[in-house]
Amino acid sequence: MKLKNILIVVKDIEKARQFYHDLFGFDLIQDNDGNMILTDGLVLQEERYWKEFLNRDIIPKNNSCELYFEEADIEGFVRKLESLYPDVEYVNRLMTHNWGQTVIRFYDLDGNLIEVGTPM
Repeated sequence: MKLKNILIVVKDIEKARQFYHDLFGFDLIQDNDGNMILTDGLVLQEERYWKEFLNRDIIPKNNSCELYFEEADIEGFVRKLESLYPDVEYVNRLMTHNWGQTVIRFYDLDGNLIEVGTPM
């Protein structure tokens, strides 16, 4: 068995697709009307379908998981983030952990937690 995809719930699938394309370069592989598969295994699922499937409320910013990315040019990434999405909500701005890794954490447009750090 292998992990195939990671699915996140989004309110506006087209805005979310653009966000992940702008910041991480993900491209659309397949559009299934409310469910989009992007490159690198990320799947976007419209909230209305997810609520219907689960019959439960969606809790944005629940901080129970995160999407983790590594980027050698972390300062360049932060400039791009600030330029393209100036209203993004930060969990922490650029910081360096005591083990030497520099990271930034923020929420995507739908409250999914993202961390971008320098390679370990």
